[in-house]
Amino acid sequence: MQGITEQDLANYLASNPSFFERYAELLAAIQLSHPLGHRTVSLQERQADMLRQRIKGLEQRIIEMIRAGTENLGHFEKLQRWTLAQMQDGATPEGLLDGLREQFLIPQAALRVWGVKPEHAEADWAAPVADEVKALAAEMSEPRCTLNDGSAPSRWVAGPVGSMALIPLRRPGQGPDAAPFGLIVLSSPDATRYAPDKGNEFLLRVAEVAGTALAKHLA
Repeated sequence: MQGITEQDLANYLASNPSFFERYAELLAAIQLSHPLGHRTVSLQERQADMLRQRIKGLEQRIIEMIRAGTENLGHFEKLQRWTLAQMQDGATPEGLLDGLREQFLIPQAALRVWGVKPEHAEADWAAPVADEVKALAAEMSEPRCTLNDGSAPSRWVAGPVGSMALIPLRRPGQGPDAAPFGLIVLSSPDATRYAPDKGNEFLLRVAEVAGTALAKHLA
């Protein structure tokens, strides 16, 4: 037996499953300590227990997959309702923000659009925007999730900002390198809600719909 390792034994047993057919009495004779107590169990019992634990883990994964699928379906339906609302004749920038807050339970949201028609110049969402903010929006080819960095957009909302999503707006059909005409800020006191490692697929859809809906207000 000298020179034979545990791995050699394991490899032999894995390659020769008929071993336990020839020595079936070993299955009942081998006693193992139970992981949840001090009692001993047979190899067969231990295998059955491991199988039950594995099945339990698979069941939990299936439940989580079903839950995730249900949540994704709910988000899709909300996004569809919000999108359809922006296509109505009476849709307004204020309604666009209100819809985001209500449909997706967003604590705080703000909008700025520059280069608007004269009749919109006094609207809150058309308030003057610093050149540095326009430059920031121009640098973003897609929405960005970030912690509160103290930049001007973080002060557009009322209330504490732990994290925020910045969504640059471009005219429909324009690519990510085109000059943006606006910026949406979604924020939360929770530093994890719009953390930098979060995906932005939802934000991309918001950017596309909002850009199309708000372009009609441009000069």
